[in-house]
Amino acid sequence: MLRAILIVVAGLFVSANAFAAGVVKEGQVMASRILGKNVEFTLYLPPGYGSDERRYPVIYLMHGGGDGKNQDWYRYGNANLIFDKLIESGEVPPFIAVTPEGRRDEENKFNTYYMNDADGKYLWQDMFVKEFIPHVEGSFPVIAGKKSRGILGLSMGGYAAMAYALKYPDLFAGAAALSAAFRTDQQIVAMDQAGYDRRYGKAWGEGLSGTDRLNQPYYANSVLDLVDKTPPDAIRKTELFIDCGSSDSFFVGNAELTVKLQKLGVPHRFMAREGGHDWTYWRSGLPEATRFIGKLLHR
Repeated sequence: MLRAILIVVAGLFVSANAFAAGVVKEGQVMASRILGKNVEFTLYLPPGYGSDERRYPVIYLMHGGGDGKNQDWYRYGNANLIFDKLIESGEVPPFIAVTPEGRRDEENKFNTYYMNDADGKYLWQDMFVKEFIPHVEGSFPVIAGKKSRGILGLSMGGYAAMAYALKYPDLFAGAAALSAAFRTDQQIVAMDQAGYDRRYGKAWGEGLSGTDRLNQPYYANSVLDLVDKTPPDAIRKTELFIDCGSSDSFFVGNAELTVKLQKLGVPHRFMAREGGHDWTYWRSGLPEATRFIGKLLHR
C-alpha cells in the first residue's frame, strides 16, 4: 500500500516538473512604420507565465549574421532549455526574451548589422529603439525602463549589444556579447568585396574598397571607434560582458575592445575560452552571459 502511494506521489512529482518549462513562440510580428513592413520576432515566455499578474524583466536576444535568423537561438542554441534551468535554480529571475529579425530580406543578400543604412532608406536601428522596444513594453507584461532591460547577442548580435550600450547608455542595465563581430580598421580594409558588400555595404556604402570604407558612417558605427568617442562615465552606465573564443577570427577585435576599456578604467567582464565561432561555443557561453545579465535586472 505504501509502495503504491509512493509511486503515485512520484508520478505526480514528475508530472508537475514536466510542465515547468518556458514557452517559445516563433512567427510573432510587429508592424513597423519606419521600415514600412512587418518585423518578425521570436518570444520566450518563462515557466509560470500567465499564471498570475506579475510583470517581468526583458532580455533582447540578438541573433547572428550569415544565415542567422530570429529563431536560431532556440533551434540551435537550446536557449529556452538554458533559460528554464537558470530560472528554476534561482540563479536568474524569470524573464521574457525577445529576438527581433535582423536580416534585410529572405535571401539575406545584405545584413543590417542592426544599423541604419547610410542612405537613410532602411533605418533598422531607429525601428528598434523607437518602435520595437515600446511595442514589447506595451504588448507584454514586462517591467519598463532601463533597470529591467538587458541585451545579449552572438556574432552580429554581439556587435549590436555593445554598439547599443555605447550609443544608448540609458537604455540597458547590462549588455553581453558572445563572439562579437568586431573588425579592426585593417580587417575592414582587407575584406573581400563580396563579403564587405553583404555585411556592410548598405550601412556604410556599397562598392567601397580599401581605405574608402573607413568613412563617416563607418566611424559612427564601429564599436572599436565608438569606445574612443564615448565619455567613460557614459560607458560605465551599462554593465558589460564580453566572451570570445581563442580560435575565433574575431578574437583580435574583442581583445582590442577590452584593452581600450581597461585603459579608460571601465569595469567589465572579459572571458577568453578555447573555441571558435560556432554553436558549440555559444551554447556553452550562454549560461554565464545570462547569469551576468540576470543579476542586473530589476524585478
